Amino acid sequence: MPQQAGLIPPIKVHLNIVLVEPEIPPNTGNIARLCAATSSTLHLVHPLGFQTDDKSLKRAGLDYWPHVNIVHHNNLETFLEKHGHKKMLLYSTRGRKPYTTAPYSDGCFLLFGKETAGLPEWLIKERKEDSFFIPMWGRTRSLNLSTAVGIVTYDGYRRLTADFR
Repeated sequence: MPQQAGLIPPIKVHLNIVLVEPEIPPNTGNIARLCAATSSTLHLVHPLGFQTDDKSLKRAGLDYWPHVNIVHHNNLETFLEKHGHKKMLLYSTRGRKPYTTAPYSDGCFLLFGKETAGLPEWLIKERKEDSFFIPMWGRTRSLNLSTAVGIVTYDGYRRLTADFR
């Protein structure tokens, strides 16, 4: 059977996408669809700014929801208790280094903050050597969350695997 255009064999590495207190349903839906496309795990750290049965959340993820591995965490503290010892890369406009220098590794966690405030300042200070930013040359405060997650995720997979085309 011929391979469908755009589909490649399963990737051999894995990234964990972590959204800390996301507020806008379509952003989370778009990111869920990205996770389905890349076989990444989506971690949602509560409280969320919406219900997970929200119509716009479902619409943005289309029919990909059954293909997304989603893990819910009660809050940031419980997430860090469980995964804080693992490799984490934090992405923020207040990050210390450009995202192109992030040391991705198989299984690492990519953390993104809520749309209105980003990641907590204390977390960025605590892990400043693992904090990164995406350069912006125009007059804007930040990129859209789902755009930022897409940039970083695909860069990570590109650098982690020779299978990337």
